[in-house]
Amino acid sequence: MTVTVGHDSAKTRTTLTAGGASVDYYSIPAAQAAGLGDFSKLPASLKVVLENMLRFEDGKTVTVDDIKAFAEWGAQGGKNPREIAYRPARVLMQDFTGVPAVVDLAAMRDGIIGLKGSAAKINPLVPVDLVIDHSVMIDEFGTPRAFKANVDREYERNMERYVFLKWGQKAFNNFRVVPPGTGICHQVNLEYLAQTVWTDADQNGVQVAYPDTLVGTDSHTTMVNGLAVLGWGVGGIEAEAAMLGQPVSMLIPEVVGFKLTGAMMEGTTATDLVLKVVQMLRKHGVVNKFVEFYGEGLDHLPLADRATIANMAPEYGATCGFFPIDGETIRYLKNTGRDEARIALVEAYAKANGMWRGSDYAPIYTSTLELDMGTIVPAISGPKRPQDFLPLTDAKASFAKEMEASFKRPQGVEVAVKGQDYTMSSGKVVIASITSCTNTSNPYVMIGAGLVARKARQLGLKSKPWVKTSLAPGSQVVSEYLEAAGLQEDLDAVGFNLVGYGCTTCIGNSGPLDPAISAAIAEGDLVATAVLSGNRNFEGRISPDVRANYLASPPLVVAYALAGDLNIDLTTEPLGQGTNGPVYLKDVWPTTKEVADLVESTVTRAAFLKKYADVFKGDANWQGVEVTEAETYDWPASSTYIQNPPYFRGMSKTPGVISNIEGARILGLFGDMITTDHISPAGSFKAGTPAGKYLTERGVPVSEFNSYGARRGNHEVMMRGTLANIRIKNEMLDGVEGGFSKGPDGAQTSIFDASMAWQAQGTPLVIFGGIEYGAGSSRDWAAKGTALLGVKAVIAESFERIHRSNLVGMGVIPFEFTNGDTRKTLGLKGDEVVAIHGLDGDLKPLSLVPCTITFADGSVKEVQLKCRIDTEIEIDYVKHGGVLHYVLRNLAA
Repeated sequence: MTVTVGHDSAKTRTTLTAGGASVDYYSIPAAQAAGLGDFSKLPASLKVVLENMLRFEDGKTVTVDDIKAFAEWGAQGGKNPREIAYRPARVLMQDFTGVPAVVDLAAMRDGIIGLKGSAAKINPLVPVDLVIDHSVMIDEFGTPRAFKANVDREYERNMERYVFLKWGQKAFNNFRVVPPGTGICHQVNLEYLAQTVWTDADQNGVQVAYPDTLVGTDSHTTMVNGLAVLGWGVGGIEAEAAMLGQPVSMLIPEVVGFKLTGAMMEGTTATDLVLKVVQMLRKHGVVNKFVEFYGEGLDHLPLADRATIANMAPEYGATCGFFPIDGETIRYLKNTGRDEARIALVEAYAKANGMWRGSDYAPIYTSTLELDMGTIVPAISGPKRPQDFLPLTDAKASFAKEMEASFKRPQGVEVAVKGQDYTMSSGKVVIASITSCTNTSNPYVMIGAGLVARKARQLGLKSKPWVKTSLAPGSQVVSEYLEAAGLQEDLDAVGFNLVGYGCTTCIGNSGPLDPAISAAIAEGDLVATAVLSGNRNFEGRISPDVRANYLASPPLVVAYALAGDLNIDLTTEPLGQGTNGPVYLKDVWPTTKEVADLVESTVTRAAFLKKYADVFKGDANWQGVEVTEAETYDWPASSTYIQNPPYFRGMSKTPGVISNIEGARILGLFGDMITTDHISPAGSFKAGTPAGKYLTERGVPVSEFNSYGARRGNHEVMMRGTLANIRIKNEMLDGVEGGFSKGPDGAQTSIFDASMAWQAQGTPLVIFGGIEYGAGSSRDWAAKGTALLGVKAVIAESFERIHRSNLVGMGVIPFEFTNGDTRKTLGLKGDEVVAIHGLDGDLKPLSLVPCTITFADGSVKEVQLKCRIDTEIEIDYVKHGGVLHYVLRNLAA
């Protein structure tokens, strides 16, 4: 890639020698010396953004005043919400979000031809890495052949998608694909792709060093913040714009400093720490803010633990969870096989540009909070949200309270399981999964899980027969060190056989339960539970059979598989009966020294070099995927996986205008914390759903439905699955769960069918929501599906950052209530008519506009809404109908 650089009005470009070579870089101390302001006390995370301004200062998209604003940020106590244009160095994708992004690029090639432009203009302008990691499903488990069986099924189900991605790899410049079976994108990024400091040649062939930055199409892109790489999740829409050369429009963020002191106590894990951090930061309030970790506690915190904390930034609501470069960063780069010259450059660059965390590191923060890691106790979180922190000692009692308060079901109901000698009851653990990038990147907790399995095996324990156990490491390196330590054999013995390398249970790819167990749960209307080492436990996410989901460390996942029930207090009651009597958690829990010794001896530089030696080659399955080389994609008409989306059909060369919304009807009336899991199609679906009916009509048997995620390249499936979550509750209906609404005839029907009926009448639609509408993962289909359902506006009390941006990127306008108004204070029932004015003139970002609500009885209320089109460029996006339309017209011109 060629580094594009700006004017550098203040002459901040200078030279640095490291690792035996000289490179140019943009110096923050030089900017300060040139009189642009005092930047010395800025947090390292914000200095990364400042360097981006210095490098791209061009007098137009980035001005000298933008640079000076960072000094003002410090002078004003960590606040200056100025709009800036930020350009990340690269884009990271996984296949769930990557397939629709490549679909859009392919559709844009068709679209630009329709505008008399050249298809060759549609290419990523920054490097893009797509890691295929979200398609493996746990069909087989607990056997030595589970891995091969699941991989074989993955290729059977997803061949159409893989052919398409391989075409994209050949057709587009700056686009690489990491094949299936390699690892989770965030772990591959942490262990291999990320460099902390990049170098590339400028237009004159001179090497320029700059911080590694990225945006990713998965909210857990933040995991790499643990390696001092500034990155965060965006929707596929925003990522596509970044790929196509559009700067990310953002406000200079507030930075919350999180001071860590002390050291972890015996018996605790990084998972316990991160669950507490999530709880604290959710309470503090960090949405749209950077979080930066500092303090002497970092001297005792391995990089794997830092990555675990950084990974969970979406769960605590922050844009990122950043750890500055220090000695531990350098140690990790060495241990994971990075080039020695690059490692030398990282240290020299960080020290030269004021980004090194030394003993005197004491920046200005907008606000701070502090945690003594010595106070951390073993914990889990659940049953519905990552921030629902539970000390392990309280887990049993908490579940009993949840049964009464949340689930409203009696305890003690026992249902026989057909063909088995055990019964099912509420609280039984039916899924225990070591899964997701959050923890499987961390050798300390993975080795810890293996040691729990070893001790349990020695004492004669196995997982309970009703538990679906699985081990899905984040990279092949994990298997390398588990094998080297002899621990994989122990994990196998208690049921945790390798099922695949990828994101599985955490995203709903847990696969089906035994039909007899599923039937027993349904018969008794039981609250079955899942325990997973993941980062998300929202309702309906993990399995349609499971109502209560708990996040836990990998060692505790093994322990709960052995116990098989949330109604057991693991701290005082036995996990089960071993060969010589009852076995307790303390009998199988490893010491900190046992874990550390094995990590030291088995997690080696040689292991990383071996496993990442040929990361883009893939196995025989991938090498056997054959594609033709063509500039545009030949869309298969019969495909139920990949379809040409309708976004650019009949598109004019000139943009439209933003119009007032008149006579709109309400499609959905939703409560607080409606997540993108509720909005976006995710997980499995049944034959009776609109998506199921669509596939059945096309001859697809239920056994081949796959998941919504696998079919994200087909808008027909995805729009039918939007707002179709089995646990979502539309308040227009009385206590009904699932994706239902009311059509023009007032009768209950699916949200999709209601939308189609209203659109057939030419009626615009709106959605009302509560607090933090769109929380959770950066799901582009949460916005794409909303737009395709004919929704013109979403009106809520507040929005999560990514979803708000994605709605704008699809031309849907987000609005926030003001003056204390909510859907409840207004008494909305869903049969009202809504009009929003003040949009058709000279609309400014964050304008206040009037909204008129006409009730069924003819009464009228007028309220004021804040238009959450936050920046001038977003005004342009909405005028064009979306960010991709904006880019396409500009490229065609």
